[in-house]
Amino acid sequence: MAALFSARGYNIESLTVAPTEDDTLSRMTIVTVGSDQIIEQITKQLNKLIDVVRVIDLTDGPHIERELLLAKVVAKDRSREEVKRLVDIFRGRIIDVTNTTYIIELTGPGDKLNAFVESLGEIQIMEVVRSGVSGIARGDKALRS
Repeated sequence: MAALFSARGYNIESLTVAPTEDDTLSRMTIVTVGSDQIIEQITKQLNKLIDVVRVIDLTDGPHIERELLLAKVVAKDRSREEVKRLVDIFRGRIIDVTNTTYIIELTGPGDKLNAFVESLGEIQIMEVVRSGVSGIARGDKALRS
């Protein structure tokens, strides 16, 4: 699948794969950017792959996207309270604490996660891990319907 993208010069911005409610299927969410024509071409090529059951372009209708961010930051002295304040503002959680660090968990749209990282400002970020986007259509539309 990745070869399909690289061979044609398309870029995968985010890729997530996980099991579904059906034990025989996994759901793959791919985020890419391109014109309507390029997205249509990608969709056609994906549909030709034997193991692909169905391709849905979530941008065709209302949908919800979320991403998970884990960030390890230096949290000493006065910066500890500032980090706690920012985590509360962004509705995140501190999931690990040491004498010098916090590990923060934050979920939401990519823009929210980017804004959080930017808001840390002078606070030293040791490490950031992001899950990639997961998405689901709103309403009655489902992968199998």
